[in-house]
Amino acid sequence: MKTKFFFIALFSLSLLTISCSNDDDGSNNTTTEPNIVELAVANPDLSSLVAALTRADGNLTSVLSGNGPFTVLAPTNDAFAAFLSANGFASLEAVPTDVLSQILLNHVIMADVSSSDLIGMGSGYTSGSASGADGLNISIYFDTSSGVTFNNAGTVTTADVDASNGTIHVIDGVLGLPTIVDHAVANASFSNLVAALGAADGDLVNVLSGDGPFTVLAPDDNAFSTFLNGAALGDVDTAVLSQILLNHVIIGSTVTSSALVDAGAGYTNTGASGPAGNAMSLYYNTSNGVVFNGIATVTQADVVGTNGIIHAVDTVIDIPTVVTFAAADQTFSTLVQALTTLTPATDFVSILSRTEIGNADMIDPSFTVFAPTNDAFAALAAIPEEAALTQVLLHHVIKEANITSSMLNNPGDTTAATIEGDNITITLPGTGDNIADITDGSGATDIGIIAVDVQAGNGVIHVINKVMINN
Repeated sequence: MKTKFFFIALFSLSLLTISCSNDDDGSNNTTTEPNIVELAVANPDLSSLVAALTRADGNLTSVLSGNGPFTVLAPTNDAFAAFLSANGFASLEAVPTDVLSQILLNHVIMADVSSSDLIGMGSGYTSGSASGADGLNISIYFDTSSGVTFNNAGTVTTADVDASNGTIHVIDGVLGLPTIVDHAVANASFSNLVAALGAADGDLVNVLSGDGPFTVLAPDDNAFSTFLNGAALGDVDTAVLSQILLNHVIIGSTVTSSALVDAGAGYTNTGASGPAGNAMSLYYNTSNGVVFNGIATVTQADVVGTNGIIHAVDTVIDIPTVVTFAAADQTFSTLVQALTTLTPATDFVSILSRTEIGNADMIDPSFTVFAPTNDAFAALAAIPEEAALTQVLLHHVIKEANITSSMLNNPGDTTAATIEGDNITITLPGTGDNIADITDGSGATDIGIIAVDVQAGNGVIHVINKVMINN
């Protein structure tokens, strides 16, 4: 250690001596390292890039001459020529300047990223500087399994050109502005998803290449393999496949992972259709990661495209039943216990998971379920014994009807028979904080519907704040 400090001190003294000597003779040997723009100007193979930076909106030459740090993925002249030809532009001057600016910004990472940094990570996403859905920065996918490639469109030909304000990686392709479909195509981990989108009814590739915005929960290849369980993708009915895929799409909004975490837990709607064409519900919970319908966990969040955002998930989210939501939402954990361990003689899970009609016991979907919360069960003096509890639970289900809130008389009463046999009456509008009031089979009138229209594939759930008792 002493020897180490001795050499450090000696080296420092040498620097000081040289500095003083330079001052003494009045000479100045300081050289300035060129910045990114200066390096590009000096490289004849990047003349198209320099011309594009000069022409684009936003004074990009000045921006990239700033302090940075920047990492610039610099397309060659040949790359620009191929890009212009592929997109029907006669010359660089034919590209609208605002579009040109966004394309160029999609090659700029606001950090100093070396090729060794990328190789160390293998593959993944970083953010460029172009603006995508909701003003979020568009993501760039990188893969280093065979060279260093970005968006499966541009491969590094010269890496780690050091500048005073960052790094240049010369690439052989221009990175266009990707839609969420483009992102899925670029990432080999989504090859089964891309194949499924192409095979399903509804021209989903073109749909998800549209304006959006869309939030797509993208199952990776392992998720699809588990879902198919040895079957071929071609064995799945294309109409069914379309609905399963649409159940991974939130239409009309860009939902970031931070927005989900801030919300904590709740329901939103997907592009899939339930009974009567109602939008399918999707449950999310962020108490332990970001999980959808209790089964699919986000493994890669916030991949931004021009028309939306992708969250990669580890499980295919099949069309939910009313049981799916009851099991996923911890608000109903006591209800699930009542339907299972407390009533073993009745297979409520199988009954309420039915999707086909014509059952021997005459209990057919669709179901309308009035789901008591944990607090509703806790308010009981005691949970009834199995025989009585079974009838109580049957009193919370209407069969062969998907009764949404819009179908109720408003204002007024709507009366329906439960599977147990007694009627319930729903009154709109409700009192206090209740959306609607319910009169149960026992005549109790202090039951409130506090959330409505959780839509499953085989029925709908309305949340109630007290347990209904039959006559």
